[in-house]
Amino acid sequence: MIKNYVGHEVDVDENGYFTDPRCWNPEIALILASEEGMTLTEKHIRIIIHLRHQYFNGESLSIRKINHSGIVTLKEFYELFHGAPLKTACKIAGLPNPESCV
Repeated sequence: MIKNYVGHEVDVDENGYFTDPRCWNPEIALILASEEGMTLTEKHIRIIIHLRHQYFNGESLSIRKINHSGIVTLKEFYELFHGAPLKTACKIAGLPNPESCV
């Protein structure tokens, strides 16, 4: 499915996750966060950048790795990204739906 974000057409899957993470940009992140009912803070952005870095380095994404990132504690991560925090963070970061949330 094609969605339009600030003049950029982006292909997303049936759950709204980007099929090509290279199409993402910070301006799109603000829109995606707004769609999730969130306003991004510096900590949100640091986590998003961390997740994108991990993804593009071929590392698996997990909540455990976020907890060990030095950016936030596990409790803070759950407070920043409501619901399923890793899924929400990945969606805002323009990444595919994570395979594992542990």
